Amino acid sequence: MNAGPLMPKATAVWLVDNTALTFDQIAAFCGLHALEVKGIADGEVAAGIKGLDPVTSGQLTREELERAEKDPGVRLKVLAPKVAVPASTSRKGPRYTPLSRRQDRPNAILWLVRNHPELKDAQIMRLVGTTKATIAQIRERTHWNAAQLQPMDPVTLGLCSQIDLDFEVARAAKEKPAQVETGARLLPAESTTAKPAPADDESPSPRREADIDADAVFANINQRKRDADADADADAE
Repeated sequence: MNAGPLMPKATAVWLVDNTALTFDQIAAFCGLHALEVKGIADGEVAAGIKGLDPVTSGQLTREELERAEKDPGVRLKVLAPKVAVPASTSRKGPRYTPLSRRQDRPNAILWLVRNHPELKDAQIMRLVGTTKATIAQIRERTHWNAAQLQPMDPVTLGLCSQIDLDFEVARAAKEKPAQVETGARLLPAESTTAKPAPADDESPSPRREADIDADAVFANINQRKRDADADADADAE
């Protein structure tokens, strides 16, 4: 039976204490440097680490170990596992949320809706393991506990990782269409260029009310300036 991956230093501790293998043989088997193995033998390395028997863990046979003890040129190899471990596959569908955390999901959804409105319902479902109906209820404030909900960061709550959240936010930003800029624009040059005054023989064109108001404002300013100048001259006399 194979108990899992080899624990290099723990295995080296056991081999140093219980076998006659050379430092080079132990180093090659455990993936360590020979000086590290010497440090283990001297008590300078791996102090406090409990030795791990590679024979009982199924990573080495007793016969192979005895053969290597008799011949320093033999190099030991970890046995291949007898039981095939299935490769982990990417999980599809909503994220599983532990029972102890499920009561926090509405608060996390409210936080995501408020702080990242660009996220789609499917993205929120992947992050916190909820349903589309619950998201709609929280968006529309029709959730049965809407009055008591408090926005809380799903990463802080342990419902998703910061990497997952950043990934979904970046994806949403990339898919979001570019906004059309509707800010103020400069007027055409012809509309800001001063027009020459009409000749005496030309009849003036009808003036807009806004132009008349502007002339009145300027006249008022000029009159106030003349009055101030006159007062200054009187004081000087």
